[in-house]
Amino acid sequence: MFENRPNCAHEVVFVGRSNVGKSTLLREITGHSFDTGGKPGVTREPNHYDWSAHDFVVTDLPGFGFMSGVEADRREAIKDDIVAYLEEYADNFLAAVLVVDGKSAVDIIDRHTTEDEIPYDVEMFHFLRELGVPTVVAVNKMDKVDDRDERLDDLCDRLGLYPPWQQWQDVVAPITAKQGRIEALNEALRDHLHAQNHDELFQYF
Repeated sequence: MFENRPNCAHEVVFVGRSNVGKSTLLREITGHSFDTGGKPGVTREPNHYDWSAHDFVVTDLPGFGFMSGVEADRREAIKDDIVAYLEEYADNFLAAVLVVDGKSAVDIIDRHTTEDEIPYDVEMFHFLRELGVPTVVAVNKMDKVDDRDERLDDLCDRLGLYPPWQQWQDVVAPITAKQGRIEALNEALRDHLHAQNHDELFQYF
């Protein structure tokens, strides 16, 4: 179990598969630069950002799922730690952001959908919502997607959200973190912060 969480009452937590651009997105949001790379699984422990004057932390949890060069039992242990962290601190979360790769998410979900298997992304989305955490799906790398609306509709369908995607703008946020185009995510997060009377945190998103 991850042990290094700052003692903060409020938190926005970021989760997602390895290599979906989560660390790039966190760098864009926090202004902090840290170890990222083309190698999946670089982040093995949470990165916590409690730089604000408020009783508030932004957390980047390790990537889950397949990681090149990482053994299966280690991957499972990381995923178990992520789940335990989310369960333990759910009451502190003002929002969770599930980051997915806009170009490949639907294909990955379809490839892992069987009678015996729920894809990690779908499982994580529903798990967060079952915990009662307002959850935004940040659909990253949209600059590489040609059929934008169709792709977002398909993703909504896989997540159990009735298309068209435009009616879920507090849940589905198309972004391109590498280009700094994250306005849709900031707006969705502000909606959830406002609903919980935390407008003072708008300055961070």
